[in-house]
Amino acid sequence: MSKYLVVGLGNPGLEYEKTKHNVGFMCIDELLKEHTLFLNNSKFNGQFVKVDQPEDQIFIAKPMTYMNNSGEFVYEICKFYKIHEQNILVIYDDIDTDVGKIRVKAKGSSGGQNGIKSIISKMNTEKIKRIRIGIGKPVHNLTHHVLTKFSAEDSIKVQQAIIKAKDACNEFLNHVDFDKIMNKFNV
Repeated sequence: MSKYLVVGLGNPGLEYEKTKHNVGFMCIDELLKEHTLFLNNSKFNGQFVKVDQPEDQIFIAKPMTYMNNSGEFVYEICKFYKIHEQNILVIYDDIDTDVGKIRVKAKGSSGGQNGIKSIISKMNTEKIKRIRIGIGKPVHNLTHHVLTKFSAEDSIKVQQAIIKAKDACNEFLNHVDFDKIMNKFNV
């Protein structure tokens, strides 16, 4: 039986809800809503749902460690459930991608994003599949930028990007070749 983890990054708490840094959480919410699932497990300092299918076991999750320590949750859930690194997909915000765009990658450096940096460090590999959802470059302060909410105009673009990211997650979970997923969504 193959095991898969789809994890969206963000910060827990109402004060961070709908902020730019939480687009990973927002994508997970869309994925859960589409499949009528709920995060019903709290373990490893995160929340997740485990879905047993005939040939697969799927975990959809949100770390509750705050962004910069996301790797702790990912490492622990993967170790406990024996999820191989090639079967992990991480969704997170990216300041180097325009608002409303997504970038799908099979591996690579963190690009300075602390959540994926933590995961790469704890998992000891850059071979982590990921979907980056664009939040645009900060005008002034990076921390302020990622912890603020989207403008009304940008909210529409981001919601469309979240839907695309959710669709890419579904293709990943349906065993579509990852190169095909990248070719389809990196336009």
